[in-house]
Amino acid sequence: MLEIIYQDENLIAINKPHGLLVHQSSIARDATEFALQLLRDQVGKHVSPVHRLDRKTSGILLFAFDKESEIAMHQQFMNAETDKKYLAILRGFTPDQMEIDYPLAKENGTMQEALTSFLTLQKAEVAVAFGKHSTSRYSLVEATPKTGRMHQLRRHFSHILHPIIGDRTHGCNKQNKFFKEQWDMTTMLLHASELTFVHPATKEKIHLKAGLHDEFKRVMDFMKMEL
Repeated sequence: MLEIIYQDENLIAINKPHGLLVHQSSIARDATEFALQLLRDQVGKHVSPVHRLDRKTSGILLFAFDKESEIAMHQQFMNAETDKKYLAILRGFTPDQMEIDYPLAKENGTMQEALTSFLTLQKAEVAVAFGKHSTSRYSLVEATPKTGRMHQLRRHFSHILHPIIGDRTHGCNKQNKFFKEQWDMTTMLLHASELTFVHPATKEKIHLKAGLHDEFKRVMDFMKMEL
């Protein structure tokens, strides 16, 4: 059963687990379960996703029950009128706060403006050697993407040389292998923790929060991090 964190006549939001695809995709033919179908079967109604999360990203995923709400919410996400916050664990010690203003290329090569800000919440030094270093250093950050580009947070954190742990595409393969061997951890440590938007029907401001899933909490536990 999916964890439902919000529901009304027009919208429903879940706390998507790591590893679950939003819907069927030719890129991941191995998948047999999808958030769209699971939620539809769980509530017994047609649902349409109004935005996306990567397969390995957990957290708030919003769906609409009707076409009007779906279109209105699509517009809010496209026009960057929603406020999104993510939690991530990154390699190394990050600055206390930072804005990453770094354009990103679309699939067709066109460059797009991309802006992310983040705050470092905690830093951890784990007494396990990594490479030539006698310890391993990590940071827990709260990230706010100001634009909505494909894999924006993953690409931005890679750009500043603090990749997200568990990110196979844009991350550090040595770190990912290290986490697999050391702690049997293959999850990408990126979680969509908060979402604020204007309700398409009532025009109220809605603020949603999603708790961390077990694998993210397990890593925080052995890093002695707390929220």
